[in-house]
Amino acid sequence: MDYEGYGKPLFRDMKYCTRCCMPESNEGIKFDEMGICQACQSAEQKIHIDWTEREKQLRDLLEYYKSLNNDYDCIVPISGGKDSTFQLHIITKVYNLRALAVTFSHNWYSETGKKNLENAIEKFNVDHIMFTPNRNLVNKVARQSLFKIGDACWHCHAGVGAFPLQIAVKYRIPLLIWGESIAEMSGRATHYDPVLKFDRDYFTKVSAKIYSEQMVSDSITLRELSPFKLPSYEEIEEVSVIGIHLGDYIFWDDERQMEFVRDVYGWEEDFVEGTYKRYKSVECVMPGIHDYTKFLKRGFGRGTDHASADVRTGLLTREEGMELAKKHDTERPEALDHYLEITGLSEEEFQDVMRHHRNALEIEALSEDKLFRAVEEYRQAQAASAGKE
Repeated sequence: MDYEGYGKPLFRDMKYCTRCCMPESNEGIKFDEMGICQACQSAEQKIHIDWTEREKQLRDLLEYYKSLNNDYDCIVPISGGKDSTFQLHIITKVYNLRALAVTFSHNWYSETGKKNLENAIEKFNVDHIMFTPNRNLVNKVARQSLFKIGDACWHCHAGVGAFPLQIAVKYRIPLLIWGESIAEMSGRATHYDPVLKFDRDYFTKVSAKIYSEQMVSDSITLRELSPFKLPSYEEIEEVSVIGIHLGDYIFWDDERQMEFVRDVYGWEEDFVEGTYKRYKSVECVMPGIHDYTKFLKRGFGRGTDHASADVRTGLLTREEGMELAKKHDTERPEALDHYLEITGLSEEEFQDVMRHHRNALEIEALSEDKLFRAVEEYRQAQAASAGKE
């Protein structure tokens, strides 16, 4: 692989967005006739959207649900992360809604995450319901998740989708308010063409991929998986549950929003494996596993996600973004050792499973020899460059 020059992609035979750092292996990605991905198209659309009109739509919608005079006006699913902290600010301080905060705990909370969650509950003075699946179940599901979806985090993806819906049905609270729109970073939609609207199956389609019934195995019973079970269509229809994303109604800038909740409400950053930023998934000790499996499966990780976002907003050049993406995507996370310990897998078995998922995607640039050769050549080039300095 040719590493002469600066800011080249990791894989020379992979198609990348001509504007940011996102490769064609990203799930659901589409490019326009100029080779620009949907996430970049969406970022440009944000400049032309009448956000005053969008905010009016949001205000009218929230006023309607306030007028119902239920015990709670809405549910705000929160993790204690910077997005959900900002959501609570908008809902409680700007629009004065009575919100029920709901947390599905992945049981992998970091100390910083615990502190941020408690801080948010106290600062916004909200009632709060939290569910934490037992550690033994999480360990078993984390192992099964790797085989099923090529990602260790099914229990988090599924729980984040299912538990707030369970509470909405149980307490008869029809409005759920999420934060970031799918049009922001995923590349699977734009603000003009959102494609995926929130419904019962939204998080299954976007992240969990499979339902709880499909996670049953010799060691995991369907009864144990009840925390991840979605309410029926009939139950959701009876309560008229809907979900909205604030990012579809207000201009979303997670960098500025993080700075706001940090400076105003004392939200704390921390080191996060797999990226150069210190705020995304800071509440979890295992995000490095999620992002490393994505790299092994699709050839990019959170370094690419964040670098691409920064290129779109003008904080980085595309070349600078490519260098940051390569550096952080290719790093083996320390959390992998913990994951192997709790699941009983060896690293060889882990790599075998990821090889299977990579092959299933049929992305020629990510064949076994090319992927690891690309990483090794990049590391050698970095070492040589450091030696010259």
